[in-house]
Formats: sequence, structure tokens, C-alpha cells
Amino acid sequence: MDIRLTNTLTGEKEIFRPADPKRVTMYVCGPTTYSYAHIGNARPPVVFDVLFRLLRRTYGESHVLYAANFTDVDDKIIAAAIESGRPAGEITAHFERIYRDDMAALGVLEPTFRPHATEHIPGMIALIETLIAKGHAYRSESGVLFNVPSMADYGKLSRRDRDDMIAGARVEVAADKRDPADFAVWKASKPGEPPEVRWPAPFGEGRPGWHIECSAMAKATLGETIDIHGGGRDLIFPHHENEIAQSECAHGKPMAHYWLHNEFLSIDTEKMSKSIGNVKLVHELLQHYAGETMRLALLSAHYRKPLDWTSDLLDQSKATLDRLYNAFRRIGSAEDVVAEPPAGVIAALSDDLNTPQALAELAALATAANKAERADWPRLKAELRASGAMLGLLQADPEDWARGGASEDAARIDALVAARVAARAAKDFAEADRIRNQLASEGVEIMDGPKGSTWRRT
Repeated sequence: MDIRLTNTLTGEKEIFRPADPKRVTMYVCGPTTYSYAHIGNARPPVVFDVLFRLLRRTYGESHVLYAANFTDVDDKIIAAAIESGRPAGEITAHFERIYRDDMAALGVLEPTFRPHATEHIPGMIALIETLIAKGHAYRSESGVLFNVPSMADYGKLSRRDRDDMIAGARVEVAADKRDPADFAVWKASKPGEPPEVRWPAPFGEGRPGWHIECSAMAKATLGETIDIHGGGRDLIFPHHENEIAQSECAHGKPMAHYWLHNEFLSIDTEKMSKSIGNVKLVHELLQHYAGETMRLALLSAHYRKPLDWTSDLLDQSKATLDRLYNAFRRIGSAEDVVAEPPAGVIAALSDDLNTPQALAELAALATAANKAERADWPRLKAELRASGAMLGLLQADPEDWARGGASEDAARIDALVAARVAARAAKDFAEADRIRNQLASEGVEIMDGPKGSTWRRT
């Protein structure tokens, strides 16, 4: 089945044809590790994790190479180091650990490569030297700047007009620019900056610009031309536009054949903003919601559509997972067999990652499992598991999910259920009923069976 993806570069939904089916490559821009990731930051890793799973199923796990970087040298990191008095590396290592744990909780598979900007400084310097030699970059008092007019088709990704591009470039104002749209590929060291963010280079001591980092890391891990480059739509300009400029002017070939971008996430219909005070951090949300609940919420809208993050969305996502896991529990005693995901699930994901349709197919499968005769249980159990794996869902034990996962409260309920069993054995039915009623008032149902008593949250 062909995979079709909407290519930002052309504006069209296209059949995905990798340059080499035995070496499919994808690069997605990762976080700048100076603070916690907010829920909007989590949408790209979750979306492209689904694409990673689909590509591995289509071409084979060993034939798909996925790189997602860590930006561990950046103006914000330097500012945090100066303000806190801590080494920049200590700050980035701390927040990288948190980011990895948070993404793992959201079911994000570890990419094939996790390049760090600070590990690829020599490659960045070499790339800048090539750009200077070819007339696409020039030395300046502030470091080295890319000469935008030297690239005839600059702006082809974002399709912005000249005035918009200049306005977008003003975040890096420099008096020594030859053209207002020129941007930094190397920033000269400034007084007071920590020594660990200074590197010697033929064009002066300094550090790389943000855009050159990804150009160099993509080349080092995947090659000069890759199949897919992804990220949030906020990266289209200037970041991805500038990556294209640097890479294509240096190498004389396309940087990527397919460019994919997910839409923005809002909070209760408002743009997420520190000034509004509505920034939702993944790390904090995970203290209140299961990672799978948050993951399903992120996949509930098509990746190219805006997503409004609300408490109702999270409640609905939790209810959806409860229904799926309950279907899994009903047929959980069936023998384990291997099955492919139903064609409808694969067709939905192959159609530009249509996760809402894939979730609808998964819901239909759960409905079938709830109505099925025992003879069909093994197949349906395997199909539920395989379909869930394509979406990164249904990865928990169904019984653990029904109990709300491992927690102090679950342990307390286990103890009460055990006490009720003991009361029944002692024929103290009044105490047994009291415990049942207490748990029922908390939304906990006790189920008695030949193998003992279990419980679930209703």
C-alpha cells in the first residue's frame, strides 16, 4: 500500500518514494534543552513517532534511519547558564534527561540517532568554510553571515515575499549585514560568555548559529540528501528555509525530498503563551494524566489541523482508552497469536497519517471484540495489539490500566479488596458489604470470580 504524505515544499499530497527503500531516512528537529518541554513541543515527536512506526512496518525496522537532535548550544542556554551560574552542559544534560523520560512516557520510540549540536562543531565549521568558499557566506564583525541573495530560489519552502522574509529575519539584527535578510551561521564570542560555549574556528572564536546546527547534524547522521524532514509549522520560516539554503548551496543537491509540518496546538482556544500564563508542561501534566491518555489526545486531530488542548479532550481520551482496554480485558484470556493490523488502520495511516480515522478503526475493532464469540478472540486480541502498536497505544497491561496503574491509591484499593476477601472467608458479610460500598462510592467496581476478586475503576 502506497504511503501518501503532504509535502510542504510542493503543497501537494504525494506518494512517498524513498531514494533507497533499503535506507529510508527521516530527520526531525528536536528540543533546545534549557527548560521543560510544553505540550505543544510534544506534538511533533508523537506525530513523527507514528510515521516512524509506519515506515518501519512498510520497509523493515533495520531499513529506516530516524534522527532527532538535541540543541545543546544556543542563546537561551547561554543566558540560563549566566543567570544561574551553572555550566551550560549541566543545564542541558538535566533537561535532556527530563525530556527523554517525558517522551518515553508518551510512548515515543527512541530514534535511531540522537545527535547533539556540541558533538558536531567540526562538521559545522567545515560546512561554513564551504559556504564561504562558494560565495554564499561572508565574514563579518558579528561572525559569519549567510548571503541570502546568493541563492536564487531562497524562500521556496515558505513561499514568503521579500518583505515578509526581511521581517522574519529581524530577530537577528546585525549592522554588518550586506542584505537585511542575511542570517548568522557563526556567532563571534562575546565578553562574559562561558568558556564552554566558545570554539576556535578559521573565521574566529565563537559558536554556531541555530540553523547551521541542523544542516550539519542531518548530513552527519543521514547524508547530504534525506527522504523526509519534519517539524512544527513554526519552523518552516526561518529555520527550515535556512537549513535548505545552507545545505543546498554547500552540497549542490536537495536537502530533503519531502518536508512535513504539524499544525499548532492551542490551550482552551487561546495561543499558548507565558504572558497569558497558560503554558502546559509535559512534565507536570504527566503527574495527573497517563502518558497514553496524553498521546491519544495529541493524535485525536489530524497532524495538519490545529489542536485545542482542553480538560474535556483529556477526559474524552481517557474514556476512549478505557473502552479499548475493557475490550482487551474481555478477550484477554484468549491464546496469543500473531496478526497484522486490519487493512483499515494501515490505510488510514498511509493516507497522510490520518490518525483520527485510524482511531475510529481501532474503536470499531474494540466493538467487534466486545461482541465476538470465543472462537474469534485470539485473532481480535492480536489485531487490537498490532493496531495499538502502530499508534503507540494499548501498551499497558489491561488489568493495570483498569486499576489506574501502579500508585499508592491502587495499593490501598488492593488492600481493601484483600480485606473484603478475608471478611467473606470469616463470614463477616456486613464488613464485606461495607468495603464494597465504600469502594463503589469511589468509583471502584469489585468483580468476584472463580480465580478470586479483582477490581477496576468504573
